[in-house]
Amino acid sequence: MITADEFIRETVGAGFDFYAGVPCSFLTPLINGVLSDPALAYVGAASEGEAVAIASGAWLAGRRTVVLCQNSGLGNAVNPLTSLNAPFRIPTLLLTTWRGEPGIPDEPQHVVMGQITQNLIALMGLEQAPFPAEPGALAPALRQAVARMEATQLPYAFVVRKDDVAETRLAPRALPLPGPGRRADFPAEGPRPSRAAVLERFLQIVPEEAAVIATTGKCGRELFTLADRAQHLYQVGSMGGASGMGLGVALHTARPVVVLDGDGAALMKLGTLATIGAQGPRNLVHVVLDNGVHDSTGGQATVSASVDFAAIALACGYQYAAGCASLDGFAAAFRAALAHGGPALIHLRIAPGSMGKLGRPTVTPEEVARRFRDFLARPLAAPLSPNGEPAAA
Repeated sequence: MITADEFIRETVGAGFDFYAGVPCSFLTPLINGVLSDPALAYVGAASEGEAVAIASGAWLAGRRTVVLCQNSGLGNAVNPLTSLNAPFRIPTLLLTTWRGEPGIPDEPQHVVMGQITQNLIALMGLEQAPFPAEPGALAPALRQAVARMEATQLPYAFVVRKDDVAETRLAPRALPLPGPGRRADFPAEGPRPSRAAVLERFLQIVPEEAAVIATTGKCGRELFTLADRAQHLYQVGSMGGASGMGLGVALHTARPVVVLDGDGAALMKLGTLATIGAQGPRNLVHVVLDNGVHDSTGGQATVSASVDFAAIALACGYQYAAGCASLDGFAAAFRAALAHGGPALIHLRIAPGSMGKLGRPTVTPEEVARRFRDFLARPLAAPLSPNGEPAAA
C-alpha cells in the first residue's frame, strides 16, 4: 500500500500535472489527494469517455495527463481510446480500477468486467501493468510508463486493486457557481444555409490566433476542403468528444478556442455542456451546427428538432448563448460571443446535405495533432481581449 501523497509526488516529478476522471471507491484516496493539492488541476467529468477527450485536449495544449476511472467505465472510454487517442497518437496515463476481481466478493454488476478488464485493455492495443502499490515500486513503474508512452504515443494503463492506496481525507475544492448568462436570438426568414456556406463565412471571421476543433464527419471534411490550416483539428472519430477536447484545450491556453459541433454529436455527450459550464473557460465558443440529421450515415433524423441547445447551455452555466438560422445571424452571434466572453454557445439551424465534391483530410490524424499542438505552443503576438483581438496596451 502507498499513500496518495507518495503517488502524487512521483507523478508530479514525472511531469504529470492534469487529471480528469470519474470517481470509483478504489480511487477515492487518489482523487482526494489530487483535489487537496492546489497546484494540481482536476476536472470531474460526466462520463469516462468525456474524461478521455478532455485529457486529450489538455495534452494538445502541452500538459501530461492522467485519466482515472472505474473499470465499469472502460466501456464508455473504449470509443475515444480507440478512435481518438489511437489515430491521433495521444498518450495519457490511464488508472482504471479492478472491481469484480475474481475471488474477491463484489457487487454483481462488476463480475463480467472484473473477468475481462486486462483483456479489454490489451484488446485496445494498450500496454498495462498492475498499479505500483509499494513505495519502492512506484518510481520505476512510472519511469516504465513514461518510457512506453513516449515510444508508442499511446495511453498506458495501471490497474488499481482495492486498498492499493491508503485512505486520504478530502480538502474540498469547490468550483465557483457561474452567474446568469445572457441569451440573444437572431431570427431569420427564408431557407436555412448549408454547412459549407456557414464554414465559408466562419473562415472569414475567425481570429487567426483561434484554435478550431471540428467534430467528426462531414463538418471536418468540409472545413478541410475549404481551407486546411494549422489552427484546425479535424476530429475523425470519437463522436461527441469535440466539446471535451475543446474544454481541455481552452483550460490551458489564452487563445480563443472554437468547437464546431453537430447536433448528433452534441446530443451524444450532452453532459459535457455541464462540465464546460462548471469549469467556465471564458475563451471557449461552442458552435452547434444543427441540420437535424446524421448526415454522414444517410440522413437519418436526430431528435434535435425539439431541442433548444442555447437554453440548455445557459442552464449548464454558459455565459452567452444564441440561436440563429442565417449566415448574417451566425456572424453576428459569433462576434458577440467572442466579445462577451464565454463559455459561449451558438445554436445554428442549417440545411441538411453537404458539398458535392467532398474530400477527406490528406494529412494523417497524427500529423494534424502535432501541427495543432505546435500551433498552440506558439507565443501570441500580443495578449488577446475576450473578442480575440490584441488587447489595448
